[in-house]
Amino acid sequence: MEFDRTEFTEILTKGSRELGAELEPKVLECLLDYLTLFIKWNKAYNLSAIRNPHEMLYKHLLDSLTMVPQLLSSSADTILDVGTGGGLPGIPLAIVFPDRRFTLLDSAGKKTRFLLQTAHTLGLKNVIVENRRVETFEPEKKFDIIVSRAFASIHDMISGCKHLLSLRGEFWAMKGVFPQDELSELETCYKVDSCSTFQVPGNIGERCLLVIKAT
Repeated sequence: MEFDRTEFTEILTKGSRELGAELEPKVLECLLDYLTLFIKWNKAYNLSAIRNPHEMLYKHLLDSLTMVPQLLSSSADTILDVGTGGGLPGIPLAIVFPDRRFTLLDSAGKKTRFLLQTAHTLGLKNVIVENRRVETFEPEKKFDIIVSRAFASIHDMISGCKHLLSLRGEFWAMKGVFPQDELSELETCYKVDSCSTFQVPGNIGERCLLVIKAT
């Protein structure tokens, strides 16, 4: 399924500005190149249940870009996208921040094959793809940020990934409405450092990003 590139460039430009992210034309082009690959591979690899390109633009690309302003104000260098699936939000963020290092972790071989091909095709030198389960992942260096967009509950995310976080690192959990029930299960040695709410352009419903640190 094809899309009108001019129309999508306009939507992406306007939407990213509304989110507080002023993106250069070459970045917008690369994001749409990624969307093109995503649509193509989705037919055979089932990367997403969403099939409509317009929905993908809003619910995948722009949703991932909500994290851009937070990353702009962070000095984090190494970011782990755990349970990345088809590379969301890791690939869009790696396109926007070529000087930061992104590791994309997923246990599904089909999805990591897509990610490897995508990183190669788009020339993303700052992306590492890991095809493994999170509990078996033992990197040489721990991460400044561990981000999750749809991986698990906050409790499961932290308990499964805390061995991967650097001493002063942060968990970033992207959720819908504020997850009060999930936070009630948060271990006492962790605290919510901040919570930012967003209205993703073109989407109905609230989104929030929780930053969680060890106390």
